[in-house]
This record gives sequence, structure tokens and C-alpha cells, in this order.
Amino acid sequence: MITIRYYYILFLFTFSVSSFVAQTTIPFVDFNNYFQSFQDESVRMIELQRILDFKVGDEFVSYIDNRGNLRLFDGEEVKDITNLNVEYQVSDHLMTWKVGPTLNLWDNGKEQTLTFNARNYQVRDSIVVFEDLRYNTVKVYYDGKVYDLYSVVSELNLPIHVGENIVAFKDNGDFYKVFWRGKVYDLGVWNGTIEFQGGTDVLTFNDPTMRTFAVFEQGEFLDVEKFFMNKYKAGRGFIVYEDLNNNLIYYAQGEKKSLTYFSAKFWRVVDDIVVWEENGFVYAFFKGQKYEVCNFIPEDFQLKNGTFAFKNVVGGISIFVEGKTIELTNQEVQSYHIYGNSVIVQLFNNAYVIYSNGKIHKI
Repeated sequence: MITIRYYYILFLFTFSVSSFVAQTTIPFVDFNNYFQSFQDESVRMIELQRILDFKVGDEFVSYIDNRGNLRLFDGEEVKDITNLNVEYQVSDHLMTWKVGPTLNLWDNGKEQTLTFNARNYQVRDSIVVFEDLRYNTVKVYYDGKVYDLYSVVSELNLPIHVGENIVAFKDNGDFYKVFWRGKVYDLGVWNGTIEFQGGTDVLTFNDPTMRTFAVFEQGEFLDVEKFFMNKYKAGRGFIVYEDLNNNLIYYAQGEKKSLTYFSAKFWRVVDDIVVWEENGFVYAFFKGQKYEVCNFIPEDFQLKNGTFAFKNVVGGISIFVEGKTIELTNQEVQSYHIYGNSVIVQLFNNAYVIYSNGKIHKI
């Protein structure tokens, strides 16, 4: 049975890190195939020789050098991780690499082996969920510790849903549970399936027992609506859903806010930002405010943290960041990426346009 408790919060409690992420390093490969980093308003060399691949977190960049070695650059120095051929993954704050069945982790400068018998695993902003075949157990790494979620005697499978720092799973007795910040919370028994949507510090779902639309936040299961909702997503400490009248609703900490009363052709939720279409215009909701971003629907866009980057009507790149819409370039672009809240645009002449810390740089 789900515990229902209604409460009102008189002040804003910060669930997690600020939406503004200061990017330590903005990596790119220049026209000479040098691997470089833009940081502190200047360019710094990482590798003189051409690299094979790279992946970017909020505080670091991991890459495979020309000899096949896995290395990491944290904005200050290059660190050798392994000279073996590995499979590696990167989230905002974590990196894993797998050598055969051995799963290893890098977290804020510290390395450790999670298991010598890994199979499937998922890496998110603050957690790693993995199968440990030695004990036929699913485990989760969070904040320096490894926790057991459940063990089975039959076929092992990963949890139903893995958010950025929250996990929904079902044990052997069909008992649904939630792992959050090192603790497990009991939800209830249900023989069928439940579709969860989790972000950071929040998880939302249609509760089949109470027949309500519910949310898990701050260690409590709460009813948000008296009926099931068809579409819902979770961000960083909040959820967004379409109600029965197709209105788009924002919910956080016991309070609701209508974002639009018009049926949105599309809407997205990522980290701290919500974007949607309304009568041919695109709007964003960020830090409690609604903003008009552009008067057309972008065919190509990216969202991360508090930044919305999109192709404008002339084929260049514009961004919405910290409540402002900024045109970065009207030239044709080869690629663009959001790193933290910085944006890097590669032009077809191999020049770059970078937006970082409120300034536009051309290199």
C-alpha cells in the first residue's frame, strides 16, 4: 500500500546541483587533428596526435588516444586509465570502463573495481546500476558505496527504470521498490508492469493500486492527480505531464503550474528545462519562468542542464540559456554539442564557435 501524505512547502529546497554547470573543459579536434580544450577563455593542448574517440562529462573528458589507450583529462592534467582495449561510458560525473567481465569506475578522481563478473550495466549522472553474475545480484553504486538491490535464482535482469540518481525495481515477490540516495523505499505489490519516469530526486508513475497518478519525492509517495495520466516525464526535482484535457502541467514539491492550455505538438523535459510548442511558437520553462524562445519549430535541437540549443531558420545555431535567446552563428554547421551549459559549434570550414560563461568565442 502506498503511503499518501500531502504537505505544503514554504521555502524552496534545493534537490541537487545548480542548473548552471561550469564546464571545466570544452574539447574539440582542430583542423590539424590536434585534440584541444577550450577553458578559461583560452585553448589548451591535450594531445598532439590524432585521437580515436572521446566522450565528455561535466567535469572531464575521456578519450582513446592513437595507441588505443584510455585516458582522462580533468581540466588540469591527463591521466592514464588503461592501455587495454576497453568499452567505456561517461555520464555527467562518472566514467566506467569494462575489461572483459571486469567493470571499473572513475568518480571525482578516484578509481575502483565494481565487480569482476559484470554483464549488463547502466551509467547515469550519479549512479551505476550493474549485474554481478558471481552472486546473481543487481547492484547500484552511489556516492562511493555499492548497494545490493536484489538477487534471483533464475535469469537476472536490470531494474525496470533507472533515473539520474533514482532506481525503480521489482524483487522476487513482485514487490515494487525505489532506491534513492542510499535507501530503499517500499511501494507495493503488483503482478503487472508499471511505467516509471525518473529524473533527479523524483520518480513519477500511474499507481495501479490507488488508481492515481503519483510521484515519489523526498522519501514519500504522493498523489498528484486522481486519475491516470497518459504522458509524463521527470526532470531535476520536478515532473511534467499532460492532464486529461491535454493541458501541460508542471509539478514540484506539492505545487502545480499550468505551462499551456493548448495541446502541444511536442514537449521535452531534460534536467532543469522544459520546452514545448504552442500555436507554432516554442517556449521554455526555466527557474520558475516561462519564456518565448522562437517563432518556429526547430527540426533539430539539443537539451542539457539549463541550455536549449537548436538549428535556426537559416541553418545556423541559436541557443536559449539563462532566460535569453542568443544567435551563435548563421553559417552552416557541421555539428554542435552542449557540454555543461556551454555550447560548441563546428562549422564546415573546421572553425569553431563556442558559447561559455556568457561570452561567444570564435576559434
